[in-house]
Amino acid sequence: MNSQEVLKICLEKGLLLDREILNLFSEINDLNSIRLILDKVTICTQRKVITREVFYENKHQISTFFFDLPKESQKNLENFKIKLGLNLEILNEAENNLDIIEDSDSDISHIKINNPINLTDKKPDISYFVKNFRNRFSEIRNILQEHQELDNLVSINKIVGDRQKLSLIGMIFSKKITKNNNILFEIEDLTGKIRVLINGNKKELYEQAEELTLDSVVGFKGSGNKEIIFANEIILPESKIAELKRAPLDELALFIGDLHFGSKLFLKKSFLKFIDYLNGNLPNTPEVNKIKYLFIVGDVVTGVGNYPNQEKDLEILDLEEQFIKLAELLGKIRKDITIIISPGNHDGVRIMEPQPCLDEKYAWPLYDLDNVILTQNPSEINIASSRNFSGFNILTYHGFSFPYYADNVSTLMKKKAMNSPEDIMKYLLKVRHLAPSYKSTQFFPFEQDALVIRNVPDIFVSAHTHKSGISLYNNILIISVSSWEGATPYQEKMGAEPDFCKVPMFNLKTREIKILDFEESGN
Repeated sequence: MNSQEVLKICLEKGLLLDREILNLFSEINDLNSIRLILDKVTICTQRKVITREVFYENKHQISTFFFDLPKESQKNLENFKIKLGLNLEILNEAENNLDIIEDSDSDISHIKINNPINLTDKKPDISYFVKNFRNRFSEIRNILQEHQELDNLVSINKIVGDRQKLSLIGMIFSKKITKNNNILFEIEDLTGKIRVLINGNKKELYEQAEELTLDSVVGFKGSGNKEIIFANEIILPESKIAELKRAPLDELALFIGDLHFGSKLFLKKSFLKFIDYLNGNLPNTPEVNKIKYLFIVGDVVTGVGNYPNQEKDLEILDLEEQFIKLAELLGKIRKDITIIISPGNHDGVRIMEPQPCLDEKYAWPLYDLDNVILTQNPSEINIASSRNFSGFNILTYHGFSFPYYADNVSTLMKKKAMNSPEDIMKYLLKVRHLAPSYKSTQFFPFEQDALVIRNVPDIFVSAHTHKSGISLYNNILIISVSSWEGATPYQEKMGAEPDFCKVPMFNLKTREIKILDFEESGN
């Protein structure tokens, strides 16, 4: 195919191709396939400049797309995948890295778990921390480079003389208020450090700068020299999706978390009512037959030894016994509902994030349940995909970093955001990281940072705050789940206002969302 035809398509879509990708596309004798690829890549990545790296960095989502193409198109693209280096990657994804549940009747792939980082045990040393931060910077820098506002973009070591207009991308190393009430950042990239000043007289810019926390990767526009930049604009990496997806099948997904099973305050009566609902034992609930997915986002058990003198709050004193009894409870749920469980800080796994799946040594009864899938924290999960539908991409994160941002970001402090966690979740979507500040959570330093929000989700689900909240941000559905544990003395002391037994229910076809209430008195 003539490269001019490919460029014409890109012009229509407002895209730029590097020469290597242009040459590869020019070898495809299928204009429709090229359009399909470009549409999928831009929806998945929100990138306007398409390079080999864009395909590789998003290979997990793109691999799903290739499998969903008509067989004729797959054949036409075989050489393209091989030359791009995707063929082997996609084959490995299909055979090894994706947990898939198949529906033999409809041949629909229901669940795909994208855990790109292998959480094998290793002893970290200082080099892992360095690699983690360098790779995090590079990944978010690549996202920021797609922002057209960052024109005249230079590395710190390339600044020569006085520059009137330039853009920088840097990780915030330090932040302080000057005696003139300006904000002074020191930022760094892979080439050096520089100071960036935010004038206190620029109200909107100053307020935006106030919200930036250490170790965030952001873009700055301004003027200055190699010593200091006077910023006029701040650009965040941001999370956006272009479309509101709708599945072809009329199915429902439910979201819960913070069961704290084993606690004396576990709301058992309410949870049993929820199970009765799922099993169709409550009157006037015909919609239950459409429920296909139940997400449980951490703190499924209350654990042992999570805080001093916890034993006085425990109904079940042994961690393994907590999981045994929980599995008996979840085992009552009808088997055509797939239960996806990720860990939290109470679940007997390491506190450091990313957290591996629940420990089989203690949680083995959950491993024995045929309709349960166990994932890491955080995790990217694709549900309801089919040949003609890419599915919903769901980001699950328990939310252990949330208190830090509620206490350190000015707007979140004013909102008392532990009682409105959806605002914290929006903030993290803006900066494209689940815990950008080093102090906000304990983390295990893998070379690749598992807390970077690489792929913008359709749905972002979290827990930990015990607050129920739903919001829509840049077409991303945000869901915070409530608790199944009664209010604790610690929560009362901290002024927390937990919600109980509220279950968000999302219709994958209509996008209708309801909050079901199973709270019962006398638990």
